[in-house]
Amino acid sequence: MHTQNTIQRDIYAHKQDFGFCWGVERSIALAYEAASHFSDRTIHITNELIHNPEVNDSLTKKNVQLIEKLGEGKKDFSKIGENDVVILPAFGASFEEMELMNSKNVEVVDTTCPWVSKVWNTVDTHQKKGLTSIIHGKYAHEETVATISFCEDYIIVKDMKEADMVTDYIVNGGDKEALLKYFKNAISEGFDPDTMLNKVGLANQTTMYKKETRAIGQAFQKAMMKKFGPTEVNQHYMEFDTICDATQERQDAVSELVENSKELDLDFILVVGGWDSSNTAHLLEIPLIGGVRAFHINRSDCIGADNTITHRTMSGEIVTEPFILDLDKDVIMGVTSGASTPDSAVQDSLGSIFMLKNLQKEKKEE
Repeated sequence: MHTQNTIQRDIYAHKQDFGFCWGVERSIALAYEAASHFSDRTIHITNELIHNPEVNDSLTKKNVQLIEKLGEGKKDFSKIGENDVVILPAFGASFEEMELMNSKNVEVVDTTCPWVSKVWNTVDTHQKKGLTSIIHGKYAHEETVATISFCEDYIIVKDMKEADMVTDYIVNGGDKEALLKYFKNAISEGFDPDTMLNKVGLANQTTMYKKETRAIGQAFQKAMMKKFGPTEVNQHYMEFDTICDATQERQDAVSELVENSKELDLDFILVVGGWDSSNTAHLLEIPLIGGVRAFHINRSDCIGADNTITHRTMSGEIVTEPFILDLDKDVIMGVTSGASTPDSAVQDSLGSIFMLKNLQKEKKEE
């Protein structure tokens, strides 16, 4: 449920779920304690802890060294020495990286979110049952990179369009080489769609859009029913719900805002979170697809004193445009944030809107 808060007499904010989720809070607590507890040792982290610049910057100030990326998914682990401390981020680390850490004489602090571990258990079940893992996610995302390291056979689909391409091939066949070329960065080595798509299991990056994951699952289930018949579908398709609770709750809350936007007379929905945060990006998609004006900002500085807003679009472009269309009227907005966004970032963003209204009042009084 949303709650309406009057920020000031002419600003009304319908606040939805925001603040750090439990998994992120746990990761931050572990990482900060590691920085304090092992302050006399060299500490490394294999990736950004979470998609939040303030938290990652604070770890750097605590002398936590980010492992250098070399491109093409490679990292430089040569600087990790004996008796160093290595932090694994909330997204987890690949199986190969964990094996490498085990081979070195280092202390490992694993902050992996338990929901991510749940996905790893799911794909492990797929492998044991001889299934190819269909992963709803983004092939370059840190979490998905870690997940596929636990798979033997997999294909990654980022949206319904790509899922339809795969299910159409399952049912009707088609141009094998064209399919392999399209998914070249999103399939396991030696992937053969003619043999590896007969028995599949669905898993997902935990931050993906829940409704789309469900639709993708239904599409694969229908494809298996068409190909093998309704009595055999359970032998060819398996599904587990691996969308994390915090992601699901935020998506449901924003969906509720969109459904009631006319009744609430919303001017816009403000989404606060890292620009490289997948779960935050999906929160933006919901209102925009629903026809509600919305903005994804990563910090309060994105709201300018000249009444402009710098924000990330659905396509990933960073643009600046006019913000509040009529500063003389009451501002009614919805507010939410990504699971790795602190409460303070939301409050600071609301403070920037408060500033705009006050500046407008001062201009009128001059």
